[in-house]
Amino acid sequence: MSADTRPWSMRERVRAVLSGQKPDRHPFIDRLELWQKGLSHTRGLPADYAHLTLNEAHRKVGIGRQKMQSPYAVRLRGVEATITFNGAPLDRQIDPVVSRFPDVDSLVSGDRLGETHIRLHTPAGALTLHYVMLEEMLATGARAYLDKHPITNDDDYKVVEYILERVEFVPLFDEFRAMQAQVGEHGYVIPMIERIPFQQLLIDYFDSVSFFYALHDSPAAIARLLTLLDARVSDTIGRLAGLDELYVEFGDNLEGSMTNPNLFRQYALPAYQRYTEMLHSQGKRVGSHTDGNLHSLLGLLAQSGLDVCESVAAAPLVPYPFAEIWAAWPNGPIIWGGIPTPLLEARTPEAEMRAYVQGLLEMVGDRPIIFGVSDMVLPVNEIERVAWIAQTIEAYAL
Repeated sequence: MSADTRPWSMRERVRAVLSGQKPDRHPFIDRLELWQKGLSHTRGLPADYAHLTLNEAHRKVGIGRQKMQSPYAVRLRGVEATITFNGAPLDRQIDPVVSRFPDVDSLVSGDRLGETHIRLHTPAGALTLHYVMLEEMLATGARAYLDKHPITNDDDYKVVEYILERVEFVPLFDEFRAMQAQVGEHGYVIPMIERIPFQQLLIDYFDSVSFFYALHDSPAAIARLLTLLDARVSDTIGRLAGLDELYVEFGDNLEGSMTNPNLFRQYALPAYQRYTEMLHSQGKRVGSHTDGNLHSLLGLLAQSGLDVCESVAAAPLVPYPFAEIWAAWPNGPIIWGGIPTPLLEARTPEAEMRAYVQGLLEMVGDRPIIFGVSDMVLPVNEIERVAWIAQTIEAYAL
């Protein structure tokens, strides 16, 4: 511990781990948004949390506030967006600015129950996306679900290509810094960037079954999209040189049964290696949101160039213990996560949860890690357990 005996802030701890320094304590930081939002909707928030802001709730629990925010948006040049909600006209925008393409959920009608249809008109044709919000989704704090992806037939390829060729980067660096100031020293705002191209196609452009058919049946069209998306990601990375941040993260939602080792070697590994080299040259550390079953990818991720794998899950969420991940990455990537959400549920005996956390601390020792809940704290989780974990980690001096 440094000569300064004051406790470090959670932001200082995270930055220390990311920059290869030793903090006074392991950081414990994750998201309470869904927990607070879902229980607020069902009026199930504990009384002593009912009137707290999100920042105040994090401080009361003792867990740092992790916030994911994009430092940029995109303008869809040459596009007219018409939006309907439950069949009624809602909005019309020319050259809309959206958080991402094609996941244009920033155009969706908030948290109201129902269906939002978005039609993107271009000279090359039109795309349609459907988003659905259900009562049970509000109760879990979830955002609207993408019910219809943009590519459903061969005509859609040329429309997607038209849009990708004209997408314009819109910097939101000042807005990002404002969020940093709002979150404060008890938290860390992660600059989130788009998924790598393969993950974009798998998750955003197609439903997963259709994508694997397209990968086999339309290889030329898929190759063209991957080339266009690679150009977009590379352009974005180049523009992030103006963002003075230590760390950025790809929002990949990586899952080894979908992006299997063969696909990872062909499409993901070279992309990660190229993009991380570009970002490292800017002095940035690089992570990916890897919240799925990674068992078959552990060795490949160690070769990827990634500095951090964030939201790393362990048993019982996935069929292997944390110890296997820990042993596979002695030299990185740094793990952000490690505490599976089922341990925070009433159905798991509290003694089992406590033994897991104590064993985790003994295993980790003083090796770099950022503790977090995989994937985040949920409305079904007991906040008292999160508070106990925070207190236990705080008591573990490095």
